Amino acid sequence: MEIKIQPMGQTQTNCYIVTIDNKDIIIDPGINATNWVLNNTSNPIAILNTHGHYDHVWSNAALQKKLNIPLYIQKKDAFMLQKCPLGQTPPSSTPDVLVDGDEEITIEGIKINYRHFPGHTPGNSIIEIEDVWFSGDFLFQQSIGRWDFPFSSGEAMAQSLEKAMKIERDFTVYPGHGMSTTLKQEQKGMPMWLNYVKNN
Repeated sequence: MEIKIQPMGQTQTNCYIVTIDNKDIIIDPGINATNWVLNNTSNPIAILNTHGHYDHVWSNAALQKKLNIPLYIQKKDAFMLQKCPLGQTPPSSTPDVLVDGDEEITIEGIKINYRHFPGHTPGNSIIEIEDVWFSGDFLFQQSIGRWDFPFSSGEAMAQSLEKAMKIERDFTVYPGHGMSTTLKQEQKGMPMWLNYVKNN
């Protein structure tokens, strides 16, 4: 697996291109991501969104049009692709596949697990490919996603943290913003974050 990373826009949202067997998967194409993606893919097969916030989905529509490849998102965040809840105006996009809960999908022979970790958004998900997590805005290096936005939920975030704390396997974590980390490293701080979420 080869992973290309490029932070996009003022929010420095990480756009990822994952290449396996000469097939490219685009994850979270944010603001002004189109040209970078076009210049760094040779055989794109899908666009995957970890969640529906504008800074992760801004270039969905342009890439769908230029590349004619399917767009995947967890179904509870699909509404955000039509109307941004954060007051921004990204081009609207229409998903081709709605993922439901924790679901394994296969795209041209590549197995991908969508793991549902709501809280930051109702459909916020980690995209698991082999031993790597693309964690969107659920999990960062020494931090977690905000739960004070419209449609966010502290209760759901707490449940997601409890779910993540129980996972025994380690993963390399590539977050929506900032540097990579590992699940085992971040699990050390999860009890603290869980307590904080429950009391705020």
